[in-house]
Amino acid sequence: MRNLWIYISKHNAVILFFIFFASSFLLLINNNSFQRASTWNSSNEWVASQYQKVQNLKDYLRLRAINDSLASENGRLLNLLPQRDSSETKGLTKVVDTVSNQQYSYYTAKVINNSVRQKNNYITIDKGALQGIKKGMGVLGPNGVVGIVLNVSPKFATIQSLLHSETRISASLASNRAFGSLVWGAGNFNSAYAVLQDIPNHIKVKVGEKVVASGYSLFPSGIPIGTVSQTGVKGGENFLSIEVKLATNFATLSYVYVVNNAFGNEQKVLEAKNKTE
Repeated sequence: MRNLWIYISKHNAVILFFIFFASSFLLLINNNSFQRASTWNSSNEWVASQYQKVQNLKDYLRLRAINDSLASENGRLLNLLPQRDSSETKGLTKVVDTVSNQQYSYYTAKVINNSVRQKNNYITIDKGALQGIKKGMGVLGPNGVVGIVLNVSPKFATIQSLLHSETRISASLASNRAFGSLVWGAGNFNSAYAVLQDIPNHIKVKVGEKVVASGYSLFPSGIPIGTVSQTGVKGGENFLSIEVKLATNFATLSYVYVVNNAFGNEQKVLEAKNKTE
């Protein structure tokens, strides 16, 4: 207490100045309507700006929950979409399944590890065998094909990325359904591009043309893969190799959808018999 009085006595002039200044300011506001209204408006604007900053911070902190919710909703909507088969042609889609006999269903998963700069790249997701994930399932991103499930543990799974030297995806040109194998790293290891091989050289290909899943492998037909970026890549005497700009940005991949083909095992068993006959 003694120290407080000593402090006040040393700075009494400054303290008295602020007291008189505050008193004058209050008298001015209380006795003049214009100044009072201006002061309240300014204070309300300042308070509102502070509320806005706090709300922006709350919204930022909620982004993860919002993203999780949106990814789950996208997965739910994918499961409600009519199923497509390889008979899809220009602008036409044939529905081959009902909801009660659905061929494809989708599991939503979050990417927890990812690589894009290696010769062979892998992705780790936060879903595993306990959630129904199995080795060999196809994996999609929000914009198109991502890769194939490689290994599975109870709670996690690793994906052999499309950016892998041994990944082969059956892909076709959307305009004419000519199909071949999509591979990565055939010319370089740029994460934005791949090469569509084994397209017959009599097929006319245009830059900007869409490249989609053919429906002959793990993915429903028509799923986006990318667009033709270069047509003059040599592929052999009778076939073309076409450079494709990938639709998926692997460097920013946050969520994926694992494809469950309900008829996949039946098809594999049937096709395996061809090899033994």
